[in-house]
Amino acid sequence: MSITKKLLFFAIIAAQTALLGGCVAAVGAGVVTGAAVAYDRRSAGTFVDDELIELKSIGALQDDSELWNYSHISVTSFNNIVLLTGECPSEALRQRAAEIVAKVQKVRKVHNEIIIAAPTSMMSRSEDTVLTGKVKTALLNKEDLEATRVKVVTEDGVVYLMGLVTQKEADAATEVTRRVGGVKRVVRIFEYIDT
Repeated sequence: MSITKKLLFFAIIAAQTALLGGCVAAVGAGVVTGAAVAYDRRSAGTFVDDELIELKSIGALQDDSELWNYSHISVTSFNNIVLLTGECPSEALRQRAAEIVAKVQKVRKVHNEIIIAAPTSMMSRSEDTVLTGKVKTALLNKEDLEATRVKVVTEDGVVYLMGLVTQKEADAATEVTRRVGGVKRVVRIFEYIDT
């Protein structure tokens, strides 16, 4: 494993530990963010925009008390394209969530992957966090793939892959992810670039 991949591996482990313990949160987040920006194909401005889109979207969703109180919704932005995952009790609330997020400044597109169901348990969400870590580790171990260019989101065992990638990188990331134990399905939400 190259030195870069080793550092990224340890950064991911630190970030995962921070989710469970909290002591390493500042260090883990700083290392992961620094590594991500260094290898990311997005500009630094777009990277920051994505973070702001996520924060503003969550705030806008929380302002709708009916939607927020009866749903579990996660917001992930990559290159100003938003992925919504989670559960809502009705199609009307599912659509309302997408409409709210689509109005957030700089959002170019919304992929609404929210399902109609009761919110998942904390145990299920913890399992998703572990599965995300396993997928990221598997991607880091793939020799000809720059794992930091692939954003991994897991919801109820379904793994969503985002990023600015070539077709070859997308295919490699998808194949690696499919082989990770516990992955029910892989959904590609990539933007493709030419090399």
